[in-house]
Amino acid sequence: MKRWLCVLGVPLLLAGCSTFPTSMEAVREADLGSHALPIQQWQTEAGSRVLFVNSPTLPMVDVRLVFDAGSARDGDHYGVASLTSALIGEGAEGLDVEDIARGFEALGVSYGASSYRDMAIVEMRSLTDPDYFEPALDLFTRMVSTPTFPQTALERIRQQYLTGLQREKQVPGPQVSKAYNRVLFGEHPYGHPSDGTEDSLPAIRREQLARFHQTYYAAGNAVIAITGDLSDDQARQLAERLSSALPAGEAAPALPRAHVLEQQIVSHQTFDSEQTILLLGNQAIYRGHPDWVPLYVGNYILGGGGFASILTDEVREGRGYVYGIHSSISPMAAAGPFSIQFRTANDNADDALALTLALVSDFVANGPTAAQVEDAVNNITGSFALDVAENDDIVGQLGAIGFYNLPTDYLQWFEAEVRKVTPESIRAAFQRNLDPDDLAIVSIGPQAPAVPERSGADATK
Repeated sequence: MKRWLCVLGVPLLLAGCSTFPTSMEAVREADLGSHALPIQQWQTEAGSRVLFVNSPTLPMVDVRLVFDAGSARDGDHYGVASLTSALIGEGAEGLDVEDIARGFEALGVSYGASSYRDMAIVEMRSLTDPDYFEPALDLFTRMVSTPTFPQTALERIRQQYLTGLQREKQVPGPQVSKAYNRVLFGEHPYGHPSDGTEDSLPAIRREQLARFHQTYYAAGNAVIAITGDLSDDQARQLAERLSSALPAGEAAPALPRAHVLEQQIVSHQTFDSEQTILLLGNQAIYRGHPDWVPLYVGNYILGGGGFASILTDEVREGRGYVYGIHSSISPMAAAGPFSIQFRTANDNADDALALTLALVSDFVANGPTAAQVEDAVNNITGSFALDVAENDDIVGQLGAIGFYNLPTDYLQWFEAEVRKVTPESIRAAFQRNLDPDDLAIVSIGPQAPAVPERSGADATK
């Protein structure tokens, strides 16, 4: 869940470092490999990892705290991580929600909190003028380090979640996504709904939120990403001030790796609709996997590149079977599923599924053409400069680099590796990490689509 509170009058997109292209013409002309983020990295006395990029173009600063506090840390209390994040900003020691909201508004600050499977994020954007920044930092520090989780706010947000779950029963998309995660991850911590269930949410108490915050919003479990018009000394003082205010504690233990499905699993949920939605895929890699780059480029060619992709060209444009189709590989700390999603008219579901599976099998067996790889590499590398053209982009990259313990030159390494990809390396990577006969096939609609005969073992129904 992501929750943003933005104050009018503050630019939401900040100019980036002056060394980065900020127009498409500049992007085309730039030698992107020469534009390395000047990342400084250190650790605070309390144990937080800090990454900082000085960006003096505008007198503003972005601060992002990233905690290993996503829903994978829920344990048996599904939804506790999401509720903890949702109540950040609803009250802190000596402050109620109005104090926080009006305080940030008066200072022209945007701030927010969000929660995902791997992580929780709390961030703010402020002017660097001391008359604004000092009180903004004080308010932000109190908000994130001493939340009070007011009972009235908990009840209100809990009811919002429960109402949302009821609404999800009326639309197919969320239902099939949750079913897909259950099939793909099983009992792994990634497998349960991040926002909880109708059974788990009513049982969560504010004491559990406070305990979760004390454990996972700890200094030793935090990455502090900073970008803006600050000197090195100012950035260090900022990081120490934030880190020392957080609860004392260590990094969360590593999550177990998610298992790859070793057989095809077919699951269907009956739903009265004019369309059938399908999700298919398998656990493939994890963050830091050695095949990540060729898989990334290959996925772009297969289904991640929009209208330039094979799946869109064949399944939508060529046959008109689907309204839209795309594939993705989403590397997280303990998993990185390869997934394909599409929706189609009920009468086309059988043909759309058969064609999609055939295209995936062909791609794994034969890989892309040299021309497809060249086009994909050009498109991917052509977007790199825009990925760090704004301060909010930079602070997001810093947060990810710190959270996943990547080297500070990761972006430059990634670009260089993309340029080395070949049709052969993509084919080999897909053959090592994806068996087309062992996909989860999850659907929702009036009738289960017919699954074509496979070359491998019998499917599990």
